[in-house]
Amino acid sequence: MSYTLTVVVPVYNEEDNLLRVEQVFNDYFKIAAVPTQVLFVNDGSKDKSQELIEIICARSKGFEFISFAKNCGLSAAIKAGFDYTKTSLVGYIDSDLQTTPEDFNVLYPYIKDYDLVTGHRADRKDSFVKNMSSTIANKIRRAFTNDGMDDTGCPLKIIKTDYAQRIPMFRGLHRFLPAMIMLQNGKTVQVPIRHFPRIAGTAKFGLWNRLLGPLMDCFAYLWMKNKYINYEVAKKSDA
Repeated sequence: MSYTLTVVVPVYNEEDNLLRVEQVFNDYFKIAAVPTQVLFVNDGSKDKSQELIEIICARSKGFEFISFAKNCGLSAAIKAGFDYTKTSLVGYIDSDLQTTPEDFNVLYPYIKDYDLVTGHRADRKDSFVKNMSSTIANKIRRAFTNDGMDDTGCPLKIIKTDYAQRIPMFRGLHRFLPAMIMLQNGKTVQVPIRHFPRIAGTAKFGLWNRLLGPLMDCFAYLWMKNKYINYEVAKKSDA
């Protein structure tokens, strides 16, 4: 089957969620706006995640995986997913399923006119502390990047693959995807999507790495922005 969209699903110790991911995506494949497949990226999980991933990929069509030799972090998992994508579009969703694959159908119509479409969790189902720390972190990031995004950490995105694969790698990358597309003179837009409470597994980010991490990463982004090389080929010789 020829696919149009590859959805990257980073996994780190999510054994309690993976069978639900399989079920939800098998349901979504039937209504997807375009032919869609899933690429699990196992970020060195220490539980039974890899065992479950291999079972899912063996029995369900449309699922593939790569597995890291050791834990490298969410940004590395997302970047690896982008690098291994072969379709023209690449998406991203967290394995905790606090967002739903169904909302890729909400994002998809916009990708014709934009190079990145990201969800905006307008009605987040998280704790007060988590919501407040994310709000503060987003304000800090916007002050540095001027990307105009209210919820850059939303784990539901569609990106044109050629743009995604040109994003340079650094820790904290997942917080700056819209800004990194804009560095390529790409167009970005945010679209309201649904959000749900986490019902299994544990969150991988706490108060301090939601606040201090983004602040430190902003300085890394500014350095990269000043050094970033962006060129456009106007003409080349015939092969």
